[in-house]
Amino acid sequence: MSSLYRTIVRPLITERTSAAYQDRGEYTFEVAPDATKLNIKEAVERLFGVKVTGVWTSIARGKARRVGQSIGRRPHTKKAIVKLRDGDTIAIFEG
Repeated sequence: MSSLYRTIVRPLITERTSAAYQDRGEYTFEVAPDATKLNIKEAVERLFGVKVTGVWTSIARGKARRVGQSIGRRPHTKKAIVKLRDGDTIAIFEG
């Protein structure tokens, strides 16, 4: 079970993602950088008890950020958009 929690880092709940799950049934998660689509699908199905029909992933490169006199870098992040079967929902996004 611990590998499931390492695959799915956290749900991403914004205005854009809430519109996506209300209109199209798509849920967005921040995932581990080395997670594959199959790993993400299995983790969502086992953690939330739903059936996944599609997974899309994207990697956002970290931006350079000034910290005092030096320049640092924000970390790279990977997010996954998960499409569920009609009628399935994930409770943490609903309320």
